[in-house]
Order: sequence, then C-alpha cells, then structure tokens
Amino acid sequence: MVKNISNCPFCKLDPDKETILIETNCVCSLYDKFPATKGHTLIVPKRHCASYFELTNIEQTSCWTMVNELKNLLMEKYQPDGFIIHININEAAGQTIPHVHIHLIPRYNGDT
Repeated sequence: MVKNISNCPFCKLDPDKETILIETNCVCSLYDKFPATKGHTLIVPKRHCASYFELTNIEQTSCWTMVNELKNLLMEKYQPDGFIIHININEAAGQTIPHVHIHLIPRYNGDT
C-alpha cells in the first residue's frame, strides 16, 4: 500500500523552522523533537521510503557515514559516555513515522 507522503513530517522539513545539523545529497540530520536524552538526533534519507531495507546501497552508506559524522559532532558538543543507535522498521517494531530514520542517542552515566 502506498502512503500519502504529503503527510510525512520528514518529507516536509522546513530549513527555516528545523535545525539541519548536517546535510548531503541524499540524507540529512536533525535533533529529535521528543529527545530521549540531550543531543538525541535523527538521520533521515531525503527520498521517502518506509523501510531501511528498501534504501539503495548508496543511501544506506550515506546514512552510516552521517552517523559517524554526527557522533563526532555530539562528542564535541555534549561529551556523552556512550551511544544507542536504533532503527524501528514497521509498526510491529515501534515505527511511528513511515519514513526511514535512524536514531543516534547519546547516553550519559546514570541517565537510566
């Protein structure tokens, strides 16, 4: 079933309202609007696609390159003690927005 992408918050990102941290031709990153911790960021492919497994190899590689770049940025800005990287794929796995996004969540000693 094809979803209506006009309702997708990631397809409608407004650079004037959203802080885009890093951007490439096929992926961008921004702070999560409902952060689990200070510095919680999202890596979002620009092409609308619901499942990570439907991304092209180039898009997947771009996502992981972005994760590495963001890790460096977040280490410098927030000095976390660790990170969680996670992707929810499909509603059964907790995906609430049907557009691929990777969570990069800084963790701090004692934050759980």
